Amino acid sequence: MWAITLLLLGSVARAAIPNAMLRGMHSLPKLSVPERSFTSFDGTPLPPITTVYHFDQLIDHNNAELGTFQQRYWMNWEFYKPGGPIILMTPGESNADGFEAYTTNETINGLIAQQHNGAAIIIEHRFFGYSNPYDDLTSQSLAFLTIQQAIDDLVYFATTADLPMPGGDAVKPGQAPWILIGGSYSGALTSWTMVKKPGIFWAGYSSSGVVEAITNYYDYFSPIREHMPQNCSSDVEAVISYLDIMYEAGDTAGIQMLKEIFGLGDVVHVEDFATALQDNLFDWQSLQPDVGPGAIFFEFCDALEVKNGISAGPEGWGLENAIYSWATFGIPLCGSEDAETCLGTYNTSQPYWTNATVNNANRSWYWMVCNQVGWYQVGPPECEPAIVSRILQPTYGQRQCVNMFPEAFHCPPQPTTAETNAMYAGWDVDIPRLFFANGLRDPWREATVSADGLNKPNTTSRPIYEGDGFHCTDLIVQNGIVDATVAAVQEAGLMYMKEWLAEWKPSA
Repeated sequence: MWAITLLLLGSVARAAIPNAMLRGMHSLPKLSVPERSFTSFDGTPLPPITTVYHFDQLIDHNNAELGTFQQRYWMNWEFYKPGGPIILMTPGESNADGFEAYTTNETINGLIAQQHNGAAIIIEHRFFGYSNPYDDLTSQSLAFLTIQQAIDDLVYFATTADLPMPGGDAVKPGQAPWILIGGSYSGALTSWTMVKKPGIFWAGYSSSGVVEAITNYYDYFSPIREHMPQNCSSDVEAVISYLDIMYEAGDTAGIQMLKEIFGLGDVVHVEDFATALQDNLFDWQSLQPDVGPGAIFFEFCDALEVKNGISAGPEGWGLENAIYSWATFGIPLCGSEDAETCLGTYNTSQPYWTNATVNNANRSWYWMVCNQVGWYQVGPPECEPAIVSRILQPTYGQRQCVNMFPEAFHCPPQPTTAETNAMYAGWDVDIPRLFFANGLRDPWREATVSADGLNKPNTTSRPIYEGDGFHCTDLIVQNGIVDATVAAVQEAGLMYMKEWLAEWKPSA
């Protein structure tokens, strides 16, 4: 098509993982722990909010005879007065270290606590971080990692934990109002918990809650394509279309040449190469309203679209420039490690697939993906524009389930998404006193109750608010200062919490 000089590109200093889709894992934005001391309302010094507490959680809520494990949690009661609410959150599929700031008034959790004299808790999800029923993450151990067990963990904690603050043994549901808050997967868990265990948590706040399990989640990339600079999306589409056309035509020589330009000539399988091309797009998920042009995603687009100080028009600079500019900007390689070892997904003896030690969030999360939720981030149908290759389909991710869990799966498994949605209501959730907050530019938007075409009504008992934010934007107070639409969502959430807490009456 044109004369090509192969570019032997140096490695980019970002680690890649064979299963690149895990770069798009749901995740809450992290905040630094405030550098200040904490005191109670009467001036009594409090323990640092980084203090770790432990709760004896049941290994199996269907069989208490299996015993318990130590589940970690963190707590801040600087605003608490007797009668105030208990605000509970799990960060979900992550080690909970580093999320302690979610107990402060720099987040929506802490604002609710401050406004209503409450206490805020962060609890680590089972099988993430160091809250593990067993000392490994084998398939046999992970059999106890299910949505229902996670729901039951939250309920058992709320109904039995004696909290470390004064009077903390007398704030069970019925004695005090409990509010469950979550973002992303844990936002879905908030909804699912209130569906399956009504009456435990008086109110809920779900930010970017991915309530609908979806196997073929190509719509992860739809908000990215729609809201990224148009010239950038045009050129990314051109490169992806070029790859897909060669794939359909069986042009292995052309594909190999393209891989060489990107410095990925060693990658054996074309679907692993196609996955590597997703990587720059996953940087979108880390954007927030206070992030400026220096964000790595926009640096990527500038690399494609700015030549000699001039930006391309909406159509971009075209295919040839896009390939070379993208390749020059780079996608993650792995230092001295060859590209196939780094990005290939066919050598199942690699430690990435066999490492079953604890505190491996990728492994724990993929167990849930393979079994119950899906959310494979893949290429779109033929009728839609593509910034991700259509070579990538759910079978690509499902094959990796066998790689990681050969004892559990002898062939690529279909996640039980229909069963998950039927059991926990999915998009059909209609639970009172549950507030949904979403962002227009969130790549997970299409799994939330604000998905396009769903047209779910906003009601006073189950409000749905959407700002111009990204993923879980509304959880962070600073984002509302930067973006008025986010502030409006936050204000609405606080208003509803005030109304609902005023209605609460003790039952015990």
